[in-house]
Amino acid sequence: MPYPVLPRIAASFAQQAMMRTIGAQIVAAESGCCEISAPLLPQMGQQHGAGHAGVTFALGDTAAGYAALTVMEPEREVMTAEMKINLVAPAVGVRLIARGRVVKAGRRLDVVTAEVEAEAADGCRRLVAVLQGTMVPVDQA
Repeated sequence: MPYPVLPRIAASFAQQAMMRTIGAQIVAAESGCCEISAPLLPQMGQQHGAGHAGVTFALGDTAAGYAALTVMEPEREVMTAEMKINLVAPAVGVRLIARGRVVKAGRRLDVVTAEVEAEAADGCRRLVAVLQGTMVPVDQA
């Protein structure tokens, strides 16, 4: 994704304690799209050695949410109303990359989607999850 991170998105993301905990960073965010990556650390694993689905979900949900925020009015923030995930492969690799995008933006609801890939040490990527959901604009805290 060739776009820079919008200052408003970067400021909001900086408040995300969960994303700090997993070492996530926004790679890019521009109108209707957002990319976030995080290292796939050993403490994020499940009993089979793959990354835990909760980490995959959190990263995809956050990328989709910030994609939605890029198209919302400046005085608004974003919250997830609902999100569905399809886990299509184990999250095995050195990092996860989530790309969120807005499918349809509205005044009260934004339909969003995200794809999460696992990147191996050699740079090869494999799709591990597809998410679809609804975001709602809310007043800033």
